[in-house]
Amino acid sequence: EKHMVVGIKLARFGALRRPFYRIVVGNKRGKRDGKFLERLGTYDPLPTKDNVKIISLNFERTKYWLSVGAQPTDTVASLLAKAGIVPAVPKRQQQRPPKAAEAGQSASSA
Repeated sequence: EKHMVVGIKLARFGALRRPFYRIVVGNKRGKRDGKFLERLGTYDPLPTKDNVKIISLNFERTKYWLSVGAQPTDTVASLLAKAGIVPAVPKRQQQRPPKAAEAGQSASSA
């Protein structure tokens, strides 16, 4: 018996270099623009003349899907945090290994 992992993700629509996204609930392992269970809203990442990015969202259905265990992607989680549905998640700190030159300088100066 296979279980579907349900996620809230962005499905891309729009034209070339004019992205427009639908916020959908679907199989987390499925294709980005593939089948989905329900459409929750839309996200237009291109700023308007007032420099505003538009998000429309069905709050009740989004809260329902989160309550039954749907996992939002990182991007959707940040959008939901801006909408006030989920608490803001701090951005992950990228930890890069020190460069070889920096490692050599610190070893010689010690």
